[in-house]
Amino acid sequence: MSSTSRVLLALVAGLLAGAAIAALDSPEARSVAAVIEPIGTLWVRALQMVLIPLVLSLLVTGIVATVDTGATGRLGAAALGVFLALLAGTALVSALVATPLVARIPVDPETTALMRSTMDSSVVATVRQLPKFSDLLVSVVPANPIRAATDGAMLPLVTFAILFGLALARIGVERRDAVAHVFRAIADAMTVIVGWLIAVAPLGVFALAMTLVVRTGLGAVRALALYIALISGVIILVTLLLYGIAVSVGRQPLARFARALVPPQAIAFSARSSLAALPAMVESARTRLGFPASVTSFVLPLAVTTLRLSTPIMWSVAIPFLARLYGIAIAPEQFVLLLGTSILMSFSVPGLPSASIFLMGPFLTGLGIPIEAIGLLIAADSIPDLFKGVLNVTGHMTSAAVVVARTGREQALEKR
Repeated sequence: MSSTSRVLLALVAGLLAGAAIAALDSPEARSVAAVIEPIGTLWVRALQMVLIPLVLSLLVTGIVATVDTGATGRLGAAALGVFLALLAGTALVSALVATPLVARIPVDPETTALMRSTMDSSVVATVRQLPKFSDLLVSVVPANPIRAATDGAMLPLVTFAILFGLALARIGVERRDAVAHVFRAIADAMTVIVGWLIAVAPLGVFALAMTLVVRTGLGAVRALALYIALISGVIILVTLLLYGIAVSVGRQPLARFARALVPPQAIAFSARSSLAALPAMVESARTRLGFPASVTSFVLPLAVTTLRLSTPIMWSVAIPFLARLYGIAIAPEQFVLLLGTSILMSFSVPGLPSASIFLMGPFLTGLGIPIEAIGLLIAADSIPDLFKGVLNVTGHMTSAAVVVARTGREQALEKR
């Protein structure tokens, strides 16, 4: 049985168990729930433990690799420009479509009150003291990056990691590679730990789902179901829009492009990974679309390792949903900062299921949303995760088509 199936079954089992315990409403049943509840808390704390080193190491290595790749020539610069444009467009579309729909998800005041009752006093204090835009702007540059990491202040840490990565890319090759190797090893080690946590995710998801129903009743469950439907719909919408970009900007015939996408999309859907679909993408791009070798051997691998169009969607839908669930208002400037950060973070998302959610944790706490909420997102991600691989594969092939069209036009102009 796949990991997604196990997590989905654990989610259903936890919801049913929580409903049964709430229906019995007996001291014995409540005591059983009290014994199981710490399992979910421990699992979330373990996730929180690896987030800071994982984000920092991935950002530094990603920036070094991206800058180094961009320096290799015009093709690398063109590819990175296309990636940024697609990410920005995805963030804009998902924000425009999802934001008004998230606001329409019914969350009754009783559910919000029950959700907020699970928050500790430090989180409530954070909610009451959300910073103004000027404070956010100043806090982007950390006075002490080590203190920022200790406090879980993610935006300042991202700024430091980006500047450090850019500076590292400009020093001598030997020293740069030595430092980058250390950060790469840290990222690999943290990824291994995340893999272990994913392996035991069904236990954590079961405990979290059961606790949710026991504490809040079925109101939060209904809202969670609507969230799953909404985010899956947005992912499918963006996937369809990518076909239009491939046709209009990439100059690909729609029927031929759609047929070429079928094999890699099928692999991505079944394996829930665009990385697993890379061989099929290369084969389709080479034999069915006639892309040059420079694109199939460089742009597609680069896209698979750096381009995650699902990340801005997750952040622009999931974070406002959690804020609504917990009765927290996100200011427009905070939302814009989150969208920008999601674009930057998408270049550093590891190839793991629900990986973008793992990186979301510190930003949730910065908005006053308890870190335990990340467990709800991971539990609810079982169904949307099936569509994210298809979205990312479509984005990779679309970006390759746009790069081919763009570089071809430039070469034609140079010949004139």
